[in-house]
Amino acid sequence: MTTLTLQRQPSTAWLGTLTRSREFSVFLALVILIAVTVAANPRFLSGQSIKDLLLNSSILVILAVGQAIVIVTKNVDLSVGSVLGLTAFATGKIFIALPDLPVIAMLVIGVAIGAVLGAINGALIAVAKVPALVVTLGTLYIFRGVDFAWAQGQQINPSDLPADFLALGAGTLLGFPYLALIALAVVMAFGLYLKNLRSGREFYAVGSDVQAARLYGIRVGRKVFSAFVISGALAGLGGVIYAAKYGNLDATAGQGLELNVVAAAVVGGVAIAGGVGTVYGAALGAILLTTITSALPVLGVSPFWQRAMIGVLILASIVLDRYLALRTERRLRGHDSHAG
Repeated sequence: MTTLTLQRQPSTAWLGTLTRSREFSVFLALVILIAVTVAANPRFLSGQSIKDLLLNSSILVILAVGQAIVIVTKNVDLSVGSVLGLTAFATGKIFIALPDLPVIAMLVIGVAIGAVLGAINGALIAVAKVPALVVTLGTLYIFRGVDFAWAQGQQINPSDLPADFLALGAGTLLGFPYLALIALAVVMAFGLYLKNLRSGREFYAVGSDVQAARLYGIRVGRKVFSAFVISGALAGLGGVIYAAKYGNLDATAGQGLELNVVAAAVVGGVAIAGGVGTVYGAALGAILLTTITSALPVLGVSPFWQRAMIGVLILASIVLDRYLALRTERRLRGHDSHAG
């Protein structure tokens, strides 16, 4: 009997850890929302509806991954929408000048543009010691202003873009949209990086306790800088994908998207206080927000209440993070008292 008990403990512990995780809570909320919506309209889970949901959430998922890494370091990047918009318009202009440019090369260029813009944020924050909220709020308007000055009212149409590039935004592989597969690859790559590599775990150390991270030998400024470079690079990737998906490009592309990106990360369990969360949770948060946007009109809910519900989810996530932090602190204090 003892042997059987010992053999069952690991699987039971794993199941208990899974059900207590924030990611599981977000996934459960997503399942409930879909079930309620399907009960109201069974066509919500049609093949086309699922494809549209995956397409609509792909860009938000990619940006939420970068935002999650930044928030883990106890910072925030409000410029991602403007980085996406500037990169999207740059994508259109580059293809007009170089119509034979390979799609993969454009993806690399977009990532590079985003990384440079992210490096500007990171340098101001890590080197100049300016708060991230102030810096990225400023660069949000600066990057958007550059975009408007460059565009000067010009609009790029799908006819200006190569057909193989537009196919990236509409094509599928085994029934799955290319954009969804790209988003999945981003989530898996950074999820494994943060979990399994020391340089990835150092982001959590910086967000949990900066002084302890410095004593441990972590170069805090460099980690914060790299977090913003990653966020910018993924926003640049999102800009290229945005151009492929929509085709119509102007200086307003991605405007206001930054708030949804932050919301996706926070709702997905990335603690705004830093040091806690995963890119998997951020991706689930992005899918949940996209599903809410698609499901509530089916349920007859007005657009006002759609935004209100997202706000409620953000506040609930912050309150839950605070509650879990206090509970952990009390448990540690109780353990120390018992040990003493």
